[in-house]
Parts: sequence; structure tokens; C-alpha cells
Amino acid sequence: MTEEFLHHIWKFRLFDQLELKTTKGELVEIQKPGDHNFDAGPDFFNGKIKVGETLWAGNVEVHINSSDWKRHLHQNDKAYDNIILHVVNNADTILHRSTGEEIPTLEIKNRIHKKLYQNYLDFKSSTDWVPCEKQISSVPEFIINSTKDKLLLERLERKSIAIIDSLKLNNNNWEETFYQSLARNFGFKTNAEPFELLAKSIPSIVLGKHKSSLLQLEALLFGQAGMLFEHFTEKYPQQLQNEYAFLKQKFKLQPIEKHLWKYLRLRPINFPSIRIAQFANLIYHSSHLFSKILELENASELKKMMNVSVSGYWESHFMLDRISNKKPKSLGEEAINNIIINTIVPFLFVYGKQKDDEKYISRALLFLEQTRGESNSITRKWEKLGVSVKTAHSTQALLQLKNEYCSHKKCLNCSIGNYLLKNS
Repeated sequence: MTEEFLHHIWKFRLFDQLELKTTKGELVEIQKPGDHNFDAGPDFFNGKIKVGETLWAGNVEVHINSSDWKRHLHQNDKAYDNIILHVVNNADTILHRSTGEEIPTLEIKNRIHKKLYQNYLDFKSSTDWVPCEKQISSVPEFIINSTKDKLLLERLERKSIAIIDSLKLNNNNWEETFYQSLARNFGFKTNAEPFELLAKSIPSIVLGKHKSSLLQLEALLFGQAGMLFEHFTEKYPQQLQNEYAFLKQKFKLQPIEKHLWKYLRLRPINFPSIRIAQFANLIYHSSHLFSKILELENASELKKMMNVSVSGYWESHFMLDRISNKKPKSLGEEAINNIIINTIVPFLFVYGKQKDDEKYISRALLFLEQTRGESNSITRKWEKLGVSVKTAHSTQALLQLKNEYCSHKKCLNCSIGNYLLKNS
């Protein structure tokens, strides 16, 4: 028996409650088991328990054995003086408060269905990809969907932390914070760090002053990326060099190191030079990006705005001064979806929370419903188990489920796990 399991049993009253009595023989009526406390202190706050003829309001403590109370030194902690009920699997000793009163104790070891505990043990000992993969097909769709909804909000709350921290560093400037986060996303996994450093090295207000000239935008971005400090033979890179030399002096800019950029194992279309060119084009066509995004009401408008390509020079180049076969180089659906999922939606969610405006929270969730789910090793395995991964709403929730629950076997904290524990 584990305390984790007993907490679950008590929280959801998954035991025989017929004629409950304390170890002294007083009748027990559970009106409210209490609010589960995951921090230090009693296990459940604000319970309502009738013991005998008296209705008590207070905290509930759960242990495997009564003697665990002393083993955990609760007798020395005044926070435990207002325990109204001690719930145990095995009552092996009598306990008293510091006032001398006996603490009402409820023993439940003969009231727990053996199959329930066996299901719990099976989950904990499972070596499957997810503990319930052999049974998940039997879970009703409405339970899976409600679990997804809850987990999606959890994932967005977790992503919110980094955004809120960045907002504080940027003096609550939403446009600047969004610009930096969007830049990081343009680098995707491989070049996320240098792309973020690039954005932080040149404030968006500087780019905004030159947004009418794509040449100047590219000069600023490629120069700050450390890519214009060599000898070029082609005219366009030379023009970029000349523009950057002037702008660098004008704004007293300090570029990042070129060696930070990674090309190894990247397809040429994903080279940082191409991503910078696309980023420059996005800024060229859209000033005050975050303000514009706040006005959009569906994902199709968003995808249209993000569907940027490159300037004419880059159609025949993957790197500066190195000509290649001419081809268009648009951002692509997968990349756009990635940006929507990992930057735009979390920003809308945080904005709605910060401004107390449900409209933006709902819109963030709608954008995920209207965006195709990402394909990766985790989502493909969920799909094999028969779980829908069609939309980003589903895939984001399922990533949270696998990474935060299944991988740690937190089946008792999962609605799907709860259902299977009771119904397997």
C-alpha cells in the first residue's frame, strides 16, 4: 500500500462507505473529503466530517499506519492540532492531540476493493510506452476529450511562465517581447538561441524605422547576425555591407558572433540565412506584428500573414555570395504551424489572462483547433493507439499527457487513469 494510492482513494471516496466508524466506534459521515494539498502540511484542507453527533470542519491527514503520525513527527507540529480525522489503512496505535484529546481515526483497509489496488499496481509496474496503452481504446471519447481540454490549458500555463518573465525584462512591452519570441521560433530548435540573441541585439523599433526598405532590413539583420564581415564578389552582399556599415555606426550596434549559427544536418531550405531572409520579409510586410495578430479572428488569416517568402536575391542563393538553382523559398505550412503553436497561441493566451479578456484566450484555443496537429514520435505513437491527433489542440494536449503524466506514471492524477482504475 502507498500513501499516494490512499490519498486517491480518500479524495474520490473509492471505498465502501457503508456504516463508517472510527476506531472508537463513533459513526463517520463524510460531507466533504477536503481539498488535496500537494505542499507541506496536512494532506487535505477544509474537510467537513461528522463524527458521532458533531460536524467538524478542518483538515484530514492520511497515512498507511497510524504510527506514521509519530514517525513523521506530526506530534511536534501545531499545524496538525486541527486534524479532524486521521484516515489510515492500518490503525496500529492510538494518537492524541497536544491537548490530550484522542484524534478520531478511520481505518479503511477492509473497505478497498482489491481489484482497484491491483489495477493501480499494474499501472505502476507497466513497461509499456504509456501504462494504459492496452486499455485506452475502452475509454469513452468524452473522457479523453475532457482530459485533453484540461491538459492543453496546463501546457499553455506552463508556456506562459517564460513569456511573463520576458515581459518583465522588456518593461511590459508586448511588441518587443513578441518580436524576440518570434525570432527565437524562426530559428526552430537548431538555431533558436542565436536567433533570439540576434533579436535582442537590435530592438524592433530600429527595424521599424527602416521597414520601408527591404535592403536596409536585410542589412541590419544579416549584419547583426555577424554574416557581413568577409569579402564578397557579388553586388548584393556588397550593398548589404555598405548599408550595414552606416547603420551600425548610426545606432551603435554590436553584432553577435557568426560562429553561433549552425548549418550541420540542416536542409538548405532551413539554413539560418534563409530564415533571416524570411524574417526580414515578414517585418517588411507587417509592422507592429503583435497588434495585427490581436485583430485576426481565424487561423486562415494568420497563416496568410505568416506565408512569407524571400527577396529576389535569395531565390537563387542559400548563402551569401554562393549562387544556386533558382527556386522560391516560402516559409512553408509546417513552419507556419510551428510558429502558431509555439509563439502566437501562447502569447494570445497570456495576453488574455493579463488583460482579463476571455476573447483572446478563446481565440488562442480556436487557432489550435484550426491548425493541423504536428507530427513527431510522440504524436505518431498516440495515433497508433487510436487517439485523434488531427489538430494542434489535440497534439499539444497529448504531448503534455505523455511528458508530464504517462512518463512519470502519474495515473492517479489523470482522468483517463482514474476511469481505467475503476472500470478495468
